[in-house]
Amino acid sequence: MRVPLSAAAAGLLRSLLARAGVDRDRIYLTDFRSTDWQSLTFVGERHEICLRLAAPDAALLVDRLSDRLEDVEWNIPGQIVADIGLDGPPVTGRDGSVLLNLEALTIAE
Repeated sequence: MRVPLSAAAAGLLRSLLARAGVDRDRIYLTDFRSTDWQSLTFVGERHEICLRLAAPDAALLVDRLSDRLEDVEWNIPGQIVADIGLDGPPVTGRDGSVLLNLEALTIAE
């Protein structure tokens, strides 16, 4: 089942998956929530993303996804990633997988 995502949310998810550099079946999207956001001069969306990274190389994937996350030049057409970061520390499951929660703010160009 496909969850409907905005263009900004879909672009952000594609970019995160590409950053991991592994087959998509190694990363499971467990939750993705977007809400409209605006300031006096900008319009965008706040995103909450929850990913489960499969073992055995889950720790490597956490490093790839989170290393210098705020310095990444994101390529999302029509969007600027104004802020992105981890929402709490990664949580390792009994099966060796890691749950990674991220928050991001995208702004329409």
